[in-house]
Amino acid sequence: MIIKYFRARNLVIFHDILRNNSNIMKILYDHQVFSWQKFGGISRYFYELMMHSQGLFDYELSGIFSDNEYMGTLKTYKNFLIPYQFKGKQRIVNTLNRTQSINLIKKAKYDIIHPTYYDPYILKLKKTNRIPLIIDVHDMIYEKFPKNFRNPQKVINNKRKYFIRADKIVATSEKTKEDLLSIYSDIPENKIVVIYRGNTFPVNNIEQEKERYLLFTGSRHGYKNFNNFIIAIAPLMNKYNLKLICTGQKFSNKEMRLFENYKIENMVFCKMVTDCELIELYRKASAFIFPSLYEGFGLPILEAFSSGCPIILSNSSCFPEIAGDAAEYFDPCSLEDMRVVIEKVITSSSLREQLISKGKERVKQFSWERCANETAQVYSSLLGNVQLAR
Repeated sequence: MIIKYFRARNLVIFHDILRNNSNIMKILYDHQVFSWQKFGGISRYFYELMMHSQGLFDYELSGIFSDNEYMGTLKTYKNFLIPYQFKGKQRIVNTLNRTQSINLIKKAKYDIIHPTYYDPYILKLKKTNRIPLIIDVHDMIYEKFPKNFRNPQKVINNKRKYFIRADKIVATSEKTKEDLLSIYSDIPENKIVVIYRGNTFPVNNIEQEKERYLLFTGSRHGYKNFNNFIIAIAPLMNKYNLKLICTGQKFSNKEMRLFENYKIENMVFCKMVTDCELIELYRKASAFIFPSLYEGFGLPILEAFSSGCPIILSNSSCFPEIAGDAAEYFDPCSLEDMRVVIEKVITSSSLREQLISKGKERVKQFSWERCANETAQVYSSLLGNVQLAR
């Protein structure tokens, strides 16, 4: 058996096994999320599945072009021929990747097809009717917050098509499963399996001197509740001379006006960071705040836990399920409650130390090894005694 391999993060990743080996499952992941997501939770999830596939299943990833930051390690994609952005570039990249994916599905043999998002092109191929299909439900944000998105009904309709066709649906949390069943009541519960995401960052066991800033990571629009968060903490920032560091896209003019209205424009900073830089921000932060109204899982919770950062969370959606007693919670719809809970944490060193200790224990329950193993078990359950693809 000939194996192409490379070392990444001290793991030997088996990337391609000759097709005459019938003792290992062959999974197709398609291009979708890697065509449009440069970094983020969904592409991170599929990247980690592939990184931890050794000995569990063989995979193939369709597509030609991507600028996804995680995929540089796998050396699967090429950068698009024209490096700069222009109108229509995303559509061209997606079309080229989809065409290659369709050709791959028609020519090759797979035991399982696992799309990375909800473009229904796969459902239109006759060949896929005979192959078990798995789809993920990462959250129900489009259904719960449609006003936050352009043309949300298209995504909702495509999700429903996949939910009906899929042999198994993988939910990121029990709360996400509950929400799916409440919105799509015709989907059988036994079709859904919950598999938690894993922790990517190394656990920090070295005490780190904290600096006087709060940390907010990721996007800030709509249901992320960022504006209310700013209104709630502005008095605390001025009272305790606290800074706020945000990661992600630069602040909009509207956000800058909000900061100016509350006289914190010189105390709020935005950075685009690498994973290593993000780890340092978590380690030195007085606290990480996640005020979102809704999430399907919340990977930043695990990132903060592993980095030794106290966590203050919204008490909504899946947060209590994921963080347990290792976080302090507030009502995301109450500015007063948000302010009181945050002040309670930033003024108590003993409470922060307690949260850090609990977080390091809690994060042990979440690993990408476990996620990959449980996903492989779902794959196997669909194949039963069926002979694997040759």
